Amino acid sequence: MLNFIGAALGAVIGVFLARRKGGNAADMAQYGAVIAIIGFLIGTLLMLVIPAPQ
Repeated sequence: MLNFIGAALGAVIGVFLARRKGGNAADMAQYGAVIAIIGFLIGTLLMLVIPAPQ
């Protein structure tokens, strides 16, 4: 679950960064996709470290 939260947060942050830099729609899509992948991987690593609630 944390990996999907990380991916969604990464996509939002990526679009925000591209918009702040003055990028067009393709830039926003690319930034969103790359940072979403990074967020997904970080979320996956966090799922391995943080124990699941019982």
